Amino acid sequence: MKVLVVDDEKMLAEMLTEVLKRSKIDCDAVYDGQAAIDYALTGNYDLIVLDIMIPKVNGLDVLKTLRKKSLSTPILLLSAKSEVTDKIEGLDTGADDYLTKPFATGEFIARVKALSRRKTEFTGDILTYGDFSLNKNAFTLNCGDSSIQLSNTEYKIMEILISNPRTVVNKGRLVEKVWGWDNESEYNSAEVYISFLRKKLSAIGSAVGIRSVRGIGYTLSSEEL
Repeated sequence: MKVLVVDDEKMLAEMLTEVLKRSKIDCDAVYDGQAAIDYALTGNYDLIVLDIMIPKVNGLDVLKTLRKKSLSTPILLLSAKSEVTDKIEGLDTGADDYLTKPFATGEFIARVKALSRRKTEFTGDILTYGDFSLNKNAFTLNCGDSSIQLSNTEYKIMEILISNPRTVVNKGRLVEKVWGWDNESEYNSAEVYISFLRKKLSAIGSAVGIRSVRGIGYTLSSEEL
């Protein structure tokens, strides 16, 4: 596994690379947005740790550029901004996880490992439910002639839902499978990602929706099924 760390605070970047190396994770560090784009597009990294407030090109614009170029590498955003709206913006732009500064190094490593495990689980070809399909190689939702890209986190949630047809997936179970631990913060993240997936199903014209079962969890649902 190889990680790219992007942060203009060189002391923090060096600390993060040291923490990663102690966990036997290979890594490189760069300190501005343009370098981040150049390094990331080499395709040599399994995960990118990306600070938002960096010079030349800010982190969100870096993220947009990489996703437009179809780079599916998992991206963990770092930011001092802790408002829910800031997290939603980062995740909606294409990030797979969001960690607020300051943070414990133990949580940082746990999130890195969770993202890396998630990527290695993406195998197989096509899963179908109702009028749409999930491409497990391209990380896309497809309905008729329409297709839309998913982030790694969106993909994992949809894979769990589509693999449990006509079943209500318990929210706690979903959180544990996707994020690797169960706490209130990740419960909120799950709701955000479910909202993203609903919008993407609608965008490709699918009749299938994601129904919330109060106090239990989520299930795929369509009037046609």
